Amino acid sequence: MARNESGDEASTSEFHVLAVDDSVLDRKLIEKLLKISSYRVTTVDSVRKALQFLGLEDDEDDLNVDNIQVNMIITDYCMPGMTGYDLLRRVKESSVVKDIPVVIMSSENVESRISRCMSEGAEEFLLKPVQLSDVKKLRSHILNKGRSRDQQSTSSSNNKRKTMTDSLSPPAERRPRPSGLTVS
Repeated sequence: MARNESGDEASTSEFHVLAVDDSVLDRKLIEKLLKISSYRVTTVDSVRKALQFLGLEDDEDDLNVDNIQVNMIITDYCMPGMTGYDLLRRVKESSVVKDIPVVIMSSENVESRISRCMSEGAEEFLLKPVQLSDVKKLRSHILNKGRSRDQQSTSSSNNKRKTMTDSLSPPAERRPRPSGLTVS
């Protein structure tokens, strides 16, 4: 078992979600729903703070991907300054965090807004108030992203192995091993 930030035992499948909402009430609600569903949650009240948390406050994304400890971002669409849509675009344009699933929430059911977010790469668009059943659906998005990353790393390591194997001389050209010797 792994240990979480407070030192308690936690399952290794514990996921960390960054929740972004300018409304204290909505932020507390999503935080509570996520925690009930066994997510670790970090909340911020603006897109600017979310970008800082992700290391993307500058236009450069030169941080190390190993520093990102977030498995999903869930953000309100309509916020002062930068919107949740702006956050979605910044995440998807970043070479470092583009694979983190982003979920957009809104109290307004505007079809053009939903389509725009989904076409930019949002995993889900949830209508507020968010329900526990909505939050339960989110785990599949994290698991699917994790599987695709694992498959990419497995295929790249398989390619490395294949390349190393291909560079070895064929078995017939190797020296024969002496038989009957024991190694102590």
